[in-house]
Amino acid sequence: MAEEIKRQAEEAAKASMEAESEAGAVSEEETAQDTQTGTAENAEQQSDSEASEDCGGQETEGPGSEEPQDEAEDPEADVVDGEYVSADESPKKGTFFRRKKDKRDEKIEELTDKVKRQMAEFDNFRKRTEKEKSQQFDMGARSVIERILPVIDNFERGLAQADADSEDPFVQGMEKIYKQMITELESIGVKPIEAEGKEFDPNLHNAVMHCEDDTVGDNIVVQELQKGYTYHDTVVRHSMVKVAN
Repeated sequence: MAEEIKRQAEEAAKASMEAESEAGAVSEEETAQDTQTGTAENAEQQSDSEASEDCGGQETEGPGSEEPQDEAEDPEADVVDGEYVSADESPKKGTFFRRKKDKRDEKIEELTDKVKRQMAEFDNFRKRTEKEKSQQFDMGARSVIERILPVIDNFERGLAQADADSEDPFVQGMEKIYKQMITELESIGVKPIEAEGKEFDPNLHNAVMHCEDDTVGDNIVVQELQKGYTYHDTVVRHSMVKVAN
């Protein structure tokens, strides 16, 4: 009985091994068939692509074929002057929305602008102050000159009464003082106005008398009654003159 059971077990094991070997052979055959099928499909696809390329070349060379487009239309391209321009070459849109500046840069620009404005204002203030000081000085000097001119007039009147060739020490001393005063006035810019024998100028002369004189032309100053003076080309006092008609 045991031997029979052992024999049946051996037969079952043998049958199982034969079944496994048969299944392995079937799977190998299926794998080979799949490989051959894939190779055939690849060959067909390659032949189809070559055929399409040949057809495309023939259509391009044909007389009725359309010209291929040189460049594909870029969906992001822009039209400039009737031509497509790529997005990289086209003018950038949205230039308004630039990157926000750094707060430090904004502060630097603000302070720099403020300093420039203050420097300009200070320069204008300096120029304006210098001009005002000059004007005030000229006004003060003119006021002093106007007070000195009557003294000069009195010197001239006194010396006119004295003998020009007099050797009197008093007269000589008066002449020296008068010349010194005239020299000092000229050094600060005070000059007498030339009047006698010159054509009448209302900007320089004040006509207080008129006369008929055939020896001179019309509108000519024939006599200076009071000398006039200028300070830096500005009239301090007009000359009082007699004018021929």
